[in-house]
Amino acid sequence: MYFNYKLFLRAEYLALIRAPFRLRRWCYVLFFSGLFLLFLLLVGLGRALDHLLFRPFRRQAVAGPVFIVAPPRSGTTLLQKLLSLDDQRFVHLKLYQTIFPAVCCQRLCDGLIWLDGKLGAPCRRVLNWCEKKWFGGWDGLHTMRLNQPEEDDALFLYAFQSEAIYLLFPFIDELWEAGFPDALLPGERRKLMRYYRSCLQRHLYANGPTKTLLSKATQSSGAVESLLEEFPDAKFITIVRHPYRSVASHVSLFVPVWQAHSPEIARNGPVAKAYARLAVEWYKHLFAFRRRVNPRQAYCMDYRDLVRDPHAAIEKIYTHFGWSMSEVYRARLEAATQRQRAFKSKHEYTLEEFGLSKEWIQQELGEVMASHSLER
Repeated sequence: MYFNYKLFLRAEYLALIRAPFRLRRWCYVLFFSGLFLLFLLLVGLGRALDHLLFRPFRRQAVAGPVFIVAPPRSGTTLLQKLLSLDDQRFVHLKLYQTIFPAVCCQRLCDGLIWLDGKLGAPCRRVLNWCEKKWFGGWDGLHTMRLNQPEEDDALFLYAFQSEAIYLLFPFIDELWEAGFPDALLPGERRKLMRYYRSCLQRHLYANGPTKTLLSKATQSSGAVESLLEEFPDAKFITIVRHPYRSVASHVSLFVPVWQAHSPEIARNGPVAKAYARLAVEWYKHLFAFRRRVNPRQAYCMDYRDLVRDPHAAIEKIYTHFGWSMSEVYRARLEAATQRQRAFKSKHEYTLEEFGLSKEWIQQELGEVMASHSLER
């Protein structure tokens, strides 16, 4: 199991030694670092048991996986949920499956779910309450439930190779490769991707050996080159949303967490600006990637088309890749489209809130915006 311990130690040093002492930050860092290491140990044991109890998973093929990759707040969650309705074709990852990426852990969860159902689902009711308590505050931005489709960011988090670490360690420039795996040395990239492949093999083996893996990870915006190297037959679906909106919304997700453990971090300060630079570099990286990759392996869609008419947008994806759409899936897609048309986000943010400007975005992403006919 790959774990970038050097990056982990660097993050701990930055938070506990180099930064000015703050008792609140120390408590947050030590508590969540300990919790992370505990989960890492448990998952590592589970994955070791897989080699004893479920050895055939190592021969599981990961053929033609589909990766939904775009900067955060670009509609990737909506697209994943719409495509995952085609359960005859795809198998996706649910939140609890990303937290426990081991076959034995998933088999244990399946057994507990079955037993709970036989007993009248008392644990399910408790979990429903816990989910609303833990994740309810995110419902307007990104609804999270243990049994719903989720991005596989947690898989990368166990490798300590995820932008999620910036929540606790807001040192974006010093820990740049955490959010940009393509910047790793070639040897480290290969280790990370071999670990990731083993996660996908386990998931397919346990949940749909003959189906196509559907993955969504916004943080893979900085890992597309590595993904293509490891999965040369993969297909990539990217979404372009106007950076004036997505970059501001992206930063807004992290600011409350930063201020919880480090109140001195200003909403429009250098940390927010550094995090915005990461989002901008992801736009550039994906733009360059789309120019290089085989067009038959990639499809780029406009965010406005996705939210305006999800059914039509999905049909274009199927046509591009030569997939057939069953009548069952077509009916599910139409029902989901009707629900989406009734939805309107209540969260709007401006660049100026975070010390950013449209002029800066235009200077950095002018070529990207012009290529996709995004107004200035």
